[in-house]
Amino acid sequence: MGREENEIAVGLDIGTTKIVAMVGRYNEYGKMEVLGVGKSKSLGVHRGVVNNITQTIQSIQQAVQEAESVSGVKISEVTVGIAGQHIRSLQHSDYITRPNADAVIDEEDIDTLCNQVHKLVMLPGEEILHVLPQEYKVDGQAEIKEPVGMYGGRLEANFHVVVGQVTSIRNIGRCVKSSGLELSDVTLEPLASANAVLSQEEKEAGVALIDIGGGTTDLAIFKDGIIRHTAVIPFGGNVITEDIKEGCSIIEKQAELLKIKFGSAWPGENKDNEIVSIPGLRGREPKEITLKNLSKIIHARVVEIIEQVFLEIKNYGHESPKKKLIAGIVLTGGGSQLKHLKQLVEYITGMDTRIGYPNEHLAGNSDPETTSPMYATAVGLVMDSLVHISKQKKAAIKEAIVEEEIKEETASIAGEGIEEEKPVIDNRPRKNILEKWTEKFKEFLDNAE
Repeated sequence: MGREENEIAVGLDIGTTKIVAMVGRYNEYGKMEVLGVGKSKSLGVHRGVVNNITQTIQSIQQAVQEAESVSGVKISEVTVGIAGQHIRSLQHSDYITRPNADAVIDEEDIDTLCNQVHKLVMLPGEEILHVLPQEYKVDGQAEIKEPVGMYGGRLEANFHVVVGQVTSIRNIGRCVKSSGLELSDVTLEPLASANAVLSQEEKEAGVALIDIGGGTTDLAIFKDGIIRHTAVIPFGGNVITEDIKEGCSIIEKQAELLKIKFGSAWPGENKDNEIVSIPGLRGREPKEITLKNLSKIIHARVVEIIEQVFLEIKNYGHESPKKKLIAGIVLTGGGSQLKHLKQLVEYITGMDTRIGYPNEHLAGNSDPETTSPMYATAVGLVMDSLVHISKQKKAAIKEAIVEEEIKEETASIAGEGIEEEKPVIDNRPRKNILEKWTEKFKEFLDNAE
């Protein structure tokens, strides 16, 4: 391939139903190639939040070992996704007055502005996860997407701030560390899924990504290529299974199989005489369940989930002409494979809908299993990790060049015998907010041990 081995990245999706470890790298065409996937049943995670550390560690280790044996790569660092009912997002505007209006705006000014937002006072026990700039204003001139290189005294921006609970984030970090892995990055799961599933055109036109997982349903709304709204709704495929279990008086395993094999979100599709027979428990009579009843149970719960998501889309304000979501809705995640779900979503929301497969950035010869909507988050996490690695690489090269220049400068000064010391200009690239945050978080974990 002509690429170094260290450009391999690992995404770890700690879900409510399954834990997936995915190993990937870029091929020579700039597409992502999946080298190996390991998955295990997720025990100890409830609605996206870890509630049993020991079981979660075991599940992570199982998934990682499987991914290692399939890919032949030793896994040491992972990028983890974070979701759960504790995630909330808010809009915030902030500004800085630049000391020197005659110099052009650079990355450092943007960092200063983002850092200022990081100092916002949150509710007790909450921490800022992502600060995502939307548009900038320079000296009152609005709708600027990229202010770097412009002149101006006052730099202002609207931010989308994602907030999560400190303890939940800490617990995930704890599980990863105790599994013998390093935490290289933490990403919000709806953002990871969106990276894997959406095309740039859709993000520009306006689109809502709904990722229906086992324990949570994640929503990410894009417009003009920028993320506008994120939300995590604490319901997913598991509550549907739970309802089937209660409604039909059967065990969970059977309910899950019924949902996958015969379930439909549209009751009108089933005839009254379609019946499934389920073996009874130990010597009991088999149970007979009509598919119409089954889909009525599923329908009721799915409508509830979609309505909650639709409420979030309304909160974003999709009805105003400027915020219109032209590309409609994209459904992904394991729950999106439910029969007739696309039609039901279109019926409730009145928006165009498609099922999103994470093959947008995957190599053409990928295993059909990895392009299943179930793996959208894992694919997105690997992509995030690869971007993170290449950024770090560029930063390291830049740093080396700067150091070399400084050395040469000092050498020439020493050669000329000039006593006066020149101030050294530090051109090293500033780390982005999340990298800083991950570092702080690592330090915190190390101190906690």
